[in-house]
Amino acid sequence: MQHEDRFAKGLEIRKKVLGAAYVEKSLTKADEFNRPVQRFVTEYCWGQVWADETLPLRTRSLLNIAMLTALSQHHELSAHVRGALRNGVTREEIRAALMQTAVYCGLPLALAAFRVASEAIKAYETEVATDSGTGAGTGTGTGTGTGT
Repeated sequence: MQHEDRFAKGLEIRKKVLGAAYVEKSLTKADEFNRPVQRFVTEYCWGQVWADETLPLRTRSLLNIAMLTALSQHHELSAHVRGALRNGVTREEIRAALMQTAVYCGLPLALAAFRVASEAIKAYETEVATDSGTGAGTGTGTGTGTGT
């Protein structure tokens, strides 16, 4: 796949998982210094790895939740919990993944992840309810950072 094709595919998947508004904000906030890493993330993380259909997006989301918990990357965890919900992962499946991290990664990391996930789930549910009430139904989120 050519670079531009991989970037376009990555942008499509990144927006689908994290929400268009979140991704647009990350790209808009990019400056001369960090723009190359935004392109790299979109092209290779999303356009190469996430585009590989060997694993469904919902499985990739659960893997990310576990890995981000293990790494204590709360900002990214929040975005990926919301992405998991967009990918059809249930609250119960997210909880089960976090329970497993308690055993393999330790309770302090899992407890912190549960706090982050709880807030992300509430925010996502509020967003979906608001979108349903306005007829927008986009579920794109607002995002606050320049993460993946």
